[in-house]
Amino acid sequence: MSENPAATTPAAPATDAQPVSIARAPGSINVLLVGGGGREHALAWRLRQSPSVGEIYSTDTQNPGIASICQPLDFTFDMRDTFRLQRWCIANRISLAVIGPEEPLCGGLADALGGWEDPFAVAGAAQPAHKHTSGGLAAAVPYVFGPSRAAAQLEGDKAFAKQIMRQGQVPTAEARTFTDFDAARQYVASRQEPPVIKAAGLAKGKGVFVPSSIQEAVAALERILVQREFLDAGKTVLIEERLKGREVSVFALVDGKTIYVLDSAQDHKRLRDGAQGPNTGGMGSICPSRAVDDRMMDRIQREILVPTIDALKREGIEYRGVLYAGIMLTPAGPKVLEFNVRFGDPECQTLMARWHGDLAEHLIATADRKLEHATITFNAGASVCVVLAAEGYPDKPRKGAVIEGLEDAARIPGVQVFHAGTIRNERGLIAVSGGRVLGITATGDTPDDARDRAYAAADKIRFAGKQVRRDIGTDVVG
Repeated sequence: MSENPAATTPAAPATDAQPVSIARAPGSINVLLVGGGGREHALAWRLRQSPSVGEIYSTDTQNPGIASICQPLDFTFDMRDTFRLQRWCIANRISLAVIGPEEPLCGGLADALGGWEDPFAVAGAAQPAHKHTSGGLAAAVPYVFGPSRAAAQLEGDKAFAKQIMRQGQVPTAEARTFTDFDAARQYVASRQEPPVIKAAGLAKGKGVFVPSSIQEAVAALERILVQREFLDAGKTVLIEERLKGREVSVFALVDGKTIYVLDSAQDHKRLRDGAQGPNTGGMGSICPSRAVDDRMMDRIQREILVPTIDALKREGIEYRGVLYAGIMLTPAGPKVLEFNVRFGDPECQTLMARWHGDLAEHLIATADRKLEHATITFNAGASVCVVLAAEGYPDKPRKGAVIEGLEDAARIPGVQVFHAGTIRNERGLIAVSGGRVLGITATGDTPDDARDRAYAAADKIRFAGKQVRRDIGTDVVG
């Protein structure tokens, strides 16, 4: 595997950047975007600015933000009917498919659209789940941005991810897996301090517990293994050493042989100010992180990203797409908290706000194993995303509240309002439809400039029960 030396340092201001050279007429690339959240709205917004892009279609135009940019499909997308989507992509001359969420990636949608052999589909479940080879099936889409089903296990199966990290000697928290509640409870009771409890499967960012006591840890085990709150995602539980330090998000484009590290980001997971309250999918982010300098980014690439991709290759798995490493900067060095196989949300909003150049060409270079020829830079300054969440989030978000002030917020220079959990109601008004409702994202010359703009815009938006943290983009950890 080769690495891109230029990727190990933060990008310079994007003044002389040249996109990867792929000979196409302007506006010739039709794009399919899979997913309907804030991440996908941000991707659609940036793709719409790509000179090479023609039509953009989305599987979910119920999201009003996505609907303002993308064309709808002429049928309702269903992951169980990939054949229909394949035929549609061919008929509509889709050149690039961008798969946003983890569920379709772990379900093998990239394999289906790209014509890659998938062991579950081709040889049945008797084959080892981690074996994967490319080729052999007809491709519906020439370029698919997103890892194969086998590679997506890095996120879909935390026990598998730990196995890969052990094989690659990647620094991470010590962990044990359990399927039996009594055995797990006894192990937790033997610990001197409460460990982190994780559902091993996909739980949409809600299956991680950071308890403050052994009793809370046992209660988390009961929710996962006994009450089955996370269904099949909780059939196996990971009990993990609690790491101490500062958490950062590192993203890299990977084309199977080249790793191109992007700017870092800092996510804020807790619901309330001061890193208090329950864990959420993310209440806001800043890009770049103040905690990662050039030397640390070099170390993260050398000790974490490169050996992880190499360990996958030894298992017969080629990784192509974006790799998201959640990392704790501990006194002993950077250690992996978890891997995700897609852009994070809300980090994606801050990355897209500063992305420079033709995003479609960069994603194609990743899918086409040509990242070594790409130049990806980010505009100077910083970006901050402040999430506005629904009343009752994260446990029981209340839907239906009408949202006001969107146009006023969007008028502030440098601000983009990304829709996550919104919908048009029967009266044509934009209303709350999910837990994280909006991502108010702003750019500025400095982090403080970006924060000020984001909060000024957030304060113009009104809906019943609105929740917002007031310390996004600061040095508050968590």
